[in-house]
Amino acid sequence: QVQLVESGGGLVQPGGSLTLSCAASGSIFSINTMGWYRQAPGNQRELVAAITSGGSTNYAESVKGRFTISRDNAENTVHLQMNSLKPEDTAVYYCNAVILDSTYYYTGDYWGQGTQVTVSS
Repeated sequence: QVQLVESGGGLVQPGGSLTLSCAASGSIFSINTMGWYRQAPGNQRELVAAITSGGSTNYAESVKGRFTISRDNAENTVHLQMNSLKPEDTAVYYCNAVILDSTYYYTGDYWGQGTQVTVSS
């Protein structure tokens, strides 16, 4: 069984910063891409940022220059440093990872439970 557990959400004022973290655990053989998605009320879930096992990154245009994604392959963790936060960044943020599990050698798309980020004065 594979699990993704997120931490680090909360309430922050506009212009502030937050760091989200996500740890993958369980029967993991290898992890391919890890990323962060977000979903605001009434909106579809959208990609925020993603990072491959080799370190290549991809960002949504709306967060380029403000957010930084990083990962620790040894620890199976991924982080999202969010700076210069805006009210429109308010959403539930979900961790995502493409994982090959070590029990059945099945490659699956796994999601965390989500963490709320609210940007408001």
